[in-house]
Amino acid sequence: MTKTIILADDDNAIRKVLNQALTRDNYNVLTTGTASGLWNLVNENHADLIIMDVVMPDENGLELLPRIKKMRPNLEVIVMSAQNTMMTAVNATQRGAFEYIPKPFDLFDLRNIIARALQKKNIKSHNITDDNIDSEQLPLIGRSQAMQDVYRSLARLLNTDLTVLITGESGTGKELAARALHDYGKRKNFPFVAINMAAIPRELIESELFGHEKGSFTGATNNSKGRFRQAEGGTLFLDEIGDMPSEAQTRLLRVLQEGEFNTVGGSKAIHSDVRIIAATHRDLTQSIRQGLFREDLYYRLNVVPIRMPALKERKEDIPELVKYFLYRSTEEGLPWKKFDERAMNRLKQYNWPGNVRELENFIRRVGALYSQESISIEVIEAELSEFNPIDQDQNPILSNISEVIELLASDCLNLQKDNVEKGDLYNLILKEIERPLISYVLNISRGNQLKCANILGLNRNTLRKKINELNIPVMRTPK
Repeated sequence: MTKTIILADDDNAIRKVLNQALTRDNYNVLTTGTASGLWNLVNENHADLIIMDVVMPDENGLELLPRIKKMRPNLEVIVMSAQNTMMTAVNATQRGAFEYIPKPFDLFDLRNIIARALQKKNIKSHNITDDNIDSEQLPLIGRSQAMQDVYRSLARLLNTDLTVLITGESGTGKELAARALHDYGKRKNFPFVAINMAAIPRELIESELFGHEKGSFTGATNNSKGRFRQAEGGTLFLDEIGDMPSEAQTRLLRVLQEGEFNTVGGSKAIHSDVRIIAATHRDLTQSIRQGLFREDLYYRLNVVPIRMPALKERKEDIPELVKYFLYRSTEEGLPWKKFDERAMNRLKQYNWPGNVRELENFIRRVGALYSQESISIEVIEAELSEFNPIDQDQNPILSNISEVIELLASDCLNLQKDNVEKGDLYNLILKEIERPLISYVLNISRGNQLKCANILGLNRNTLRKKINELNIPVMRTPK
């Protein structure tokens, strides 16, 4: 039986493209460019799915969405928007949307979402709220594609108790993401308790997490509630989980498996009702290989992974972040500043090894140290050179390597076209790079293959295989 889809979008071009694509997929498509038209179609037709934009000329689509869900609770709605903020994704989910997709979107992805929506059975009512969330209180900022992926993941997880592992470099906003999951989720009326594993002495971590009984160890003069008890009913955020000692890992695994724990020195099992969100800047899979982290605990924590992108992966968000941090600076008593175009472009070019936290501190420093209202590129250069961090985008060595690889790829395409058409370009380039690299390291290792393998980070047998495959001469030379 042909499924009916209502398509509501004020953009005629998008409506036309989607109408043609969905019709080719054998859907019956009803289109409109207004919220009132959408409401009439919902009233008049037994549609199977709605695809709607947020911005329409007569009404915001998110305001209409709860009324649609109230009248047709089993009718799934896919919301799309060019207003790509976290709150758009959150509000769409809270008002009952099946999925939120940012514009521009991939048609293949939309088709998959449509298929999932139409296959969903035994739909339960969503928790819908008409509360507007003040846009000034946005916990995360940015409209880049990298942040859109984060927003969509967060929106899907708000009304669940699934354990989440948030990864990313230091300063990318992992705790902000954890707080967003709590503050806009179903446990928001209960405590959010954060604990940084790297900041607590190793011998005190178990007591901090699970509490202790009076007299259980030297210095335990009173009974103490641990963080699990403090977070009861709410969320426990375990930051820098990769620094947790092995003994505490074992006890945390028991809580995740059995839902209960014992205080240090206690014998009575205590039931735990908390949502666990963990975060780390470390590669836990490498820690597992090194024997520093339990593999079974990793899989218990990594039920739903969220990766926070580095700032260098979302440089288009920098102007919006700068504006927000300038606004925050004025609230702290600093005078209002603005960055001229060249200064802003320099901020976007810089690599920001400290990520968003570094950018925030930089904006505060500039706001405090410089009296002029308009910040020029000279000020930016002076402040950046003060710290002299490695700026990869300005590194001439890396630029030269990139140029060499581009020239090499061009030569391969021109001179070995037959091989390239067989999909062999990657292997051709790799061999050209591997041979001089291995030869150079063998030379500085004086032909010592074990030392060469250690420098390259290769297994000795792998190195021998590559030496034979690439016909690299090996000569042992005395020191």
